Amino acid sequence: MAPPIIMHCNFCEQGQTIEEMCCRAAAWGYDGVEFRRKRHGVTETVDDYLASIARGVERSGLKQVLFGGPGANLMSPDADVRARELDEVAAFFRVAASRFALTVCNTMAGPLLNPAKGVTYSDYHCQGSAVAQPTHWLWATEGFQRLGALAEELGFLFAFETHMGYLHDLPEPSRKLVDQIGSKAVGINLDYGNAVHFPQPVALAEAIRQCGDRLYYTHLKNYTSLRGTTARLPAALADGDINNREFMRLLMTSGYTGPLCIEAPRAGDREWYAQQDIAYLKAVLNDLGW
Repeated sequence: MAPPIIMHCNFCEQGQTIEEMCCRAAAWGYDGVEFRRKRHGVTETVDDYLASIARGVERSGLKQVLFGGPGANLMSPDADVRARELDEVAAFFRVAASRFALTVCNTMAGPLLNPAKGVTYSDYHCQGSAVAQPTHWLWATEGFQRLGALAEELGFLFAFETHMGYLHDLPEPSRKLVDQIGSKAVGINLDYGNAVHFPQPVALAEAIRQCGDRLYYTHLKNYTSLRGTTARLPAALADGDINNREFMRLLMTSGYTGPLCIEAPRAGDREWYAQQDIAYLKAVLNDLGW
């Protein structure tokens, strides 16, 4: 059975309403949308936000609603800040789970950047897990033990996105964190499009192996190298350095059963890119017999 194909909301954050986003995603063949937990630059209550999503889902017929960042910022040294973050995330998901049949939701544990002078954000290998102290692991573990218990109660899963600048920046530290948390409701969202920005990135097969049975979700995007430099430019899902056909083959043979979410790293007409990328992905899945 083919995995659900999810559209990340960043394909339709160029002035479209939530209802337009839902209707476009359904018309283009997506099974669902990954929404943010909060919208950038919009002042609204959680109830109003979720109600607008519910209206869009009802009108469009979308089958799945997922949520992503921002996650709880558990990297703050202030215990009161961490407690407030956990309370806010827990309150949101209690309401969201009462409105939608949640399956897996993308999450993060808060940014963790290198404080040293001269280290820039793009020095990804010098951020996140590379500078993590025992307290950072402890804060993330304790926080997501609470959120994992909530997810188990409400019947859905959390998946840490492998994302630069976070404790869970690569598959290996992500798996370490998930194992420390020890909840079956907390796993990994493998975003290989982020991993390729690190020096000597882990191979696809090894990345999947490192995630193992805690690989609950995947984000798909692509980048292309600029010859003679370390820079990469965003590209169509089919056109960059990542062989997403091989990615899908490896996932299929591993027994992966989670959703596939396509993201929009490119500027320009993202509505057109959303249609291009899903057409490619569906063709690949059909070729593979998945």
